[in-house]
Amino acid sequence: MPIGSDKGFIVKPGFNPLAEQTSEVVAGGLWTWGYNNQGQLGDGTTTSRSSPVQVGAITTWTSVIAGYQNNLAIKGDGTLWAWGAGSSGQLGQGNTSAYSSPVQIGALTNWLKASASAYGNSVGCLKTDGTVWMWGNGYAGALGQGNTTSMSSPVQVGSETYWADFSAGSNSGFGVTTGGKLYAWGYGIYGQLAQGNSTNYSSPVQVGALTDWSKVFTGKYCCAAIKTDGTLWTWGSNDDGKLGIGLAPSTNSVSSPSQVGALTTWVKLAWGSDTALALKTDGTLWAWGGNAVGQLGTNSVTYYSSPVQVGALTNWKDVTAGDRTGVAVTTGGALYVWGFNGSGRLGLGNTTNYSSPVQLGALTDWSSTLGEICNAQHTPVIKG
Repeated sequence: MPIGSDKGFIVKPGFNPLAEQTSEVVAGGLWTWGYNNQGQLGDGTTTSRSSPVQVGAITTWTSVIAGYQNNLAIKGDGTLWAWGAGSSGQLGQGNTSAYSSPVQIGALTNWLKASASAYGNSVGCLKTDGTVWMWGNGYAGALGQGNTTSMSSPVQVGSETYWADFSAGSNSGFGVTTGGKLYAWGYGIYGQLAQGNSTNYSSPVQVGALTDWSKVFTGKYCCAAIKTDGTLWTWGSNDDGKLGIGLAPSTNSVSSPSQVGALTTWVKLAWGSDTALALKTDGTLWAWGGNAVGQLGTNSVTYYSSPVQVGALTNWKDVTAGDRTGVAVTTGGALYVWGFNGSGRLGLGNTTNYSSPVQLGALTDWSSTLGEICNAQHTPVIKG
């Protein structure tokens, strides 16, 4: 059913609605490390790895994201691939099997941006034609189909072709239209649908009436969005102060968007299981939320409910966050990791925790674009 009034926007063949956000696309080999009980490392085994291992020999991967125990990745030819846990049909294979090596989802070649929930059981992808598709667990209306049915193959969310950004949350979904409107659907118990309540919605509902939203990022029962003016807004679960708006960790949730500080220089946010890591236009890296094992990268285990800078570097290019871990890449292609290192999830060849960024090896050919790994205990990264 129609959910907005962005009519008049026409997607031309080959149009990339995320062009301004992903102007640099680098293809390369795919490397993974960390926990591997469901084959989520994609190396054909269920053996955990404390050092990077390559996924096959293909060097045409352009993007990859990690759910809790599964992955979605896109190749340069626009094909979509999945592997790992499939108990909710989240691998898109029409079944609930697990796969320890990548398997293609259908035969289409117009997939653009994939996203997985913090628990990896509901996933989705934005296509180059501006449509959004989801599959997996349909609990609380997570798939935006007007029902709570689970799907083991991709199904379109509505019939609209004007989506410019998309992110799958914890049994929920969020989309930004080309006209700057923000929509949400699915599980809303923590106010993460930004409707001022804790109601579930099985079809997209607009967040307020503003038309200046640009990018959306989902975490564990929380969400963040950046506006066209560069301001950052968060809402939903506030566990450990992860909303970054200065509220005590005992404040359970916020059901409407709240601004993080007053700055207008934010470009990306990555949610971990209980933390947030964010980049500014000046190349600095900032963090807030839980920090029991140093996952904020601030050389401490102090919790912060407002942004604090990570180190003094100004050449950070991209960042992502997992289950109490942080991963960031510099403009020079060096990869850094920090936080909890159980099962070797930092890829450093040991199980030692680090509360400050540590470079992973000496190579400088890591992709400048990192995918989301919220709540994941493994890390996939593309190397050029």
